[in-house]
Amino acid sequence: MANPFQNILNWVAQNFRKDASKMLIWTGVAGWGLSSLAQICGIAFNKKIPKEQKSFLIPQEIADAAVNVGAFFLITQVTKKTVAKLFSTGKLAPQKVRLFLNKNKELYSDKVGKLGFDLDEVLKKNSDFPKEEYYACKNFYTTIATVGAGVLSSNIVTPLIRNYSASKMQKSYLEKNSYQKQINPYSKSSGMKI
Repeated sequence: MANPFQNILNWVAQNFRKDASKMLIWTGVAGWGLSSLAQICGIAFNKKIPKEQKSFLIPQEIADAAVNVGAFFLITQVTKKTVAKLFSTGKLAPQKVRLFLNKNKELYSDKVGKLGFDLDEVLKKNSDFPKEEYYACKNFYTTIATVGAGVLSSNIVTPLIRNYSASKMQKSYLEKNSYQKQINPYSKSSGMKI
């Protein structure tokens, strides 16, 4: 009988071995999602938080989760795809790949750097193409770019968007609560007693 944990590790290795940046993106999304879920559940099941506060905090946490996961995924995915495209068009390439392209100028010189050009297709057709150098360099730089995009997303973009949306939600909540207190000034939440 196979170990389920080993099966998961094999699946991860099989799917992410050529593209570490893809693994970083999906583990980042899973991490943001699980931490957001834990935060929402923590608020929902905490008996010390009044129901009135929960009615504000839970939607705010759900909005935060959407911003966290959405911004992280979008920014890292776009960055990864952009850097990968720069490599597949030959705009960025390691020295051995550049030498290969220069050696075959008549075939590739007018195509390098164009959106329709794909070095991945070239390597399928040419056995002397430096595959290892190409994939190693492409993987390294897409991973570095993905890490940078993750840091930018998590530490700059997400807090800005989150703070803006949270202040809008809080303002809306306070206006709604203020209106309800005007209608019924003797409600429990107003602190006034009869």
